[in-house]
Amino acid sequence: MRAVSYDQFGDDSALAVTQQPMPKVAPGEVLVRVRAAGVNPVDWKVLAGGLEAIMETQFPVIPGWDLAGVVEQVGIDVSEYAVGDEVIGYARKDWVHAGTFAEFVSVPRRCLARKPARLSWQQAAGLPLAGLTAYQVLHRLGLAQGRTVLIHGGAGGVGSIGVQIAAAAGGRVIATASEGNHEYLRGLGAEPVRYGDGLADRVRALAPDGVDLVADFVGGVLQPTLAVLADGGVHASIADPAVLGAGGQWMWVHPHADDLAALADLAQSGAVEVEVAATFGLDDVPAAFALSREGHTRGKIVIDVA
Repeated sequence: MRAVSYDQFGDDSALAVTQQPMPKVAPGEVLVRVRAAGVNPVDWKVLAGGLEAIMETQFPVIPGWDLAGVVEQVGIDVSEYAVGDEVIGYARKDWVHAGTFAEFVSVPRRCLARKPARLSWQQAAGLPLAGLTAYQVLHRLGLAQGRTVLIHGGAGGVGSIGVQIAAAAGGRVIATASEGNHEYLRGLGAEPVRYGDGLADRVRALAPDGVDLVADFVGGVLQPTLAVLADGGVHASIADPAVLGAGGQWMWVHPHADDLAALADLAQSGAVEVEVAATFGLDDVPAAFALSREGHTRGKIVIDVA
């Protein structure tokens, strides 16, 4: 099969389109013909060796953890899916090796859910990792109707989905972004505020009594977070472990079929939309990584594998 791979940690020059063997399908796994795969910052961080200390690696590595595709084969003891089913997945395994930037990938069933029919393949591929991150952070913090939520990085791939999840749950959502993205955030259901110096004052002007939940999707915002928390408020970050010393939670998204199915239901209902910032082919993964590194895209970058 055709896939993007690399044989050693390094920069984008290590990436190449190669021919790789077809994946084996273990019991409890599903072979998926990949239609599209989402790009996430973790993909190029793994390429640079950023997870070497905590995850085993087997070269050659095929990058990518997000996918949307069609079931090609089911393994032993898999009754949830059949050949031809359209699925999405956060296909993170317990080691770094066989990712989703390939024509086929074998995925544990715990990583999959049915694709929302109303989403395109590209939109669906951008949903799992970013959407699960936002969903799990907000729900672990206790998202509920009537609670005030501050989302740092509201216009990014994770933050934009988080805004929609919080709004759909009946929360009041305040979100940080550059001024050029404020109208976009209003359209998603948030009250936008400009990040940077004076952020805490701007949030307090909107919520004088403080906010109940803070979800940090960018890092470097611990002090304004603590300054705007209401009494009994809770906070978490996916980007700054310093929150652990300040009563917060440092979180990492994990594959969870039920959470992914709930997220897919929100997308199917129209409560969550996925904006695709750019689409690249397998031959252009280095360009996709370069765009992702800039950190200024609104929405998701996607690899169109098909």
